[in-house]
Amino acid sequence: MSKIIASAAIRGSHKVFKEAEELLAKIIAEKGEDYVFEFPDTAYYLPMIYGMTGFAVKTVKDMKEALMMTKDLLHPEPDDTVWRPYLGEALDSGMATLFAEEIWLALRYIEGLEPEKDEETGLVYNGYITDTIQRNLGIQLVDGRMPGFAAIIGAAPDDDTAVKIVRELQEKNILVFLSGESNGDSVTKQLQRKGIELGWDVYVVPLGTKTEHTLYALDWAVRASMIFGGMKPGDYKGNLKYQKDRVFAFALPLGPLDDVKWATGAGAINMGFPAVCDTDVPVIHPTGVCSYEEVDKELDHTKIVQKAIEVRGLKILVEKPPVPIAFGSAFEGERVRKEDTFIEFGGSRSPAFEVCIMKDLDDIEDGKIIIKGENWEERYNAGGVLPLGIYVEAAGRKMQPDFEPIIERKLHHNINEGQGIWHMGQRDVNWIRISNSAKNEGFTLEDIGKIHHAMTHNRFSTIVDKVQVTLFIDEEEVLKMREEAREAWKDRDARLGAMNDENVDTFYSCLLCQSFAPSHTCVITPERLGLCGAYNWLDGKAAYEIDPTGGNQPIAKGTVIDDKMGRWEGVDEYIKQSTGGALETMNAYTIMDNPMTSCGCFECIVSILPEANGVMIVQRGHVGMLPIGMKFSTLAGTVGGGVQTPGFMGIGVNFITSKKFLFADGGLKRIVWMTKALKERVKEEFGQRAAEEGVPDLLDKIADESIAEEDSEKLLEHLSAVGHPALEMEPMI
Repeated sequence: MSKIIASAAIRGSHKVFKEAEELLAKIIAEKGEDYVFEFPDTAYYLPMIYGMTGFAVKTVKDMKEALMMTKDLLHPEPDDTVWRPYLGEALDSGMATLFAEEIWLALRYIEGLEPEKDEETGLVYNGYITDTIQRNLGIQLVDGRMPGFAAIIGAAPDDDTAVKIVRELQEKNILVFLSGESNGDSVTKQLQRKGIELGWDVYVVPLGTKTEHTLYALDWAVRASMIFGGMKPGDYKGNLKYQKDRVFAFALPLGPLDDVKWATGAGAINMGFPAVCDTDVPVIHPTGVCSYEEVDKELDHTKIVQKAIEVRGLKILVEKPPVPIAFGSAFEGERVRKEDTFIEFGGSRSPAFEVCIMKDLDDIEDGKIIIKGENWEERYNAGGVLPLGIYVEAAGRKMQPDFEPIIERKLHHNINEGQGIWHMGQRDVNWIRISNSAKNEGFTLEDIGKIHHAMTHNRFSTIVDKVQVTLFIDEEEVLKMREEAREAWKDRDARLGAMNDENVDTFYSCLLCQSFAPSHTCVITPERLGLCGAYNWLDGKAAYEIDPTGGNQPIAKGTVIDDKMGRWEGVDEYIKQSTGGALETMNAYTIMDNPMTSCGCFECIVSILPEANGVMIVQRGHVGMLPIGMKFSTLAGTVGGGVQTPGFMGIGVNFITSKKFLFADGGLKRIVWMTKALKERVKEEFGQRAAEEGVPDLLDKIADESIAEEDSEKLLEHLSAVGHPALEMEPMI
């Protein structure tokens, strides 16, 4: 690092340390050293300090001790027995800055100053990023939909430039964190003045008004190594290397750089995250001595995003359909409110449907878009409400009827990725809104067809050779074609419903999460979907056809070793090979003996409750205490990272109602506790399965948080009172 940057980073580190030290003294005087604190919904205490040192900061007294670690970094005395990285004085001051910022922000939470709120606009900044949010976005990070994240610090030269930079990042599906100010302004304020939507749904998350709030984004990064990568707290070398190799992040400091920005940047550089500035700063590239350093500049704001992508080495795979609006995954969560709507279709307002039907190659014309309806242009341009039938015909040499529902499911994503276009529901309960802004950009009814044509080719290029789209807008014809679609769905559901693990020779792996969890492999069968809930057996089959060298590979079952436990010779061989020997075997139908591993983005956790002779199931996002004596976030820390943990397992929600759910352990009758939200979500299918098992009232007998949270005695009282079958079953242990 240049001497100028090093001096600024060291000065900034001392400044942040002093702020934390002063606030710590104030909190000790007010609350005492025994005051207990934790960031909201996390199992990782103060994650930066925990990940780097292994020290779990639980009280204000612990913060005092951790601050001394920070002081040690600022005044280093070389000693190989301590955790200190020794990357050089400036970079060590960067780590000291991150420690001090984390303590300072935790103290501000205690004071009630976090998360910040803008009293003028009403905006509540995000503040600390919870474990739940991290796991919710996990699958997007590992499957490439979200190739990385950018931390923008400061303010652009003007509002329009801020919008252009953020829009370019959104169109490339890059998650954007906003923090800090320059000359009294910030990108957050600039976007607000232009009416740009903010939040997780649109990949633009304002963390806070100060540079120090960038620490929340770095906390998010360091937790990834522990949540998904199985890195241990205190393994600072492993955690830092994981950040550099697997967490694709970069910073865009906009505007003048002060000492605190340089100090925070030095900490980020330790983690392998480069910074591309819009000011004339010294350019520092990686060297043989320290491969972590990377500071660059780009004074042309139209090129700064691309420069940062090149510097960090992100792989961007976005092909925009030929439509006049911005397009990308970042717009998928965008809402179109009623008052902003130009025209809408379906929902409860008009009849609608969307379907994908396989055709022979000679039967359709690629790229042809047909709109059937009298005076459709006039009716569309008048706005309001219209019926709409979307009939997508796909043909290809490798196309199969089993791929119809996979293509059809993506119709939802196709529409939602258009800026100003909103979609909900599928089949014959779909609902679409087109905003006034999209209409003003020139979006037409025909563009719906263009999106489906382009994105079906984009997503399914190997299996689809031709796509033709017909849009129906006359109500009589919509109703007629909807009945034809319903017959197709009925036949399809009957065909797929007859599939089971026994009548196929091939399962499919999902290796997408190995980019984050190298020793984890999902084994997907017809009766057990991936633990993230996003990939089933048909998805794996289609994905392999699309990309034979991709993340979904066929697994020849081979000889059955144990049909009750769900163990096959071919699966064992594949597991050993795909995990590099980290795992030898896996049983698909039990939680007690070599269960499937997890990366960290599971929808639910199944955990044994020995005293109840059964299991509890809790979904991601539940924040209450659990009968096992901990919260979801803490429990999740024992399940992820590609480690087999008998008695604990991550699953997708739909696996609960599979006939193979805990088949070797007793199945549904082992469930003694579920959250109310989860019970409601699976209610219909669970009732059918329970009746098949001879316990039609089982769901009513299963306890939830209204009956017992962390109190196992209340749980047992309830189970005994209702006569839960688990109490009469063979012991699980």
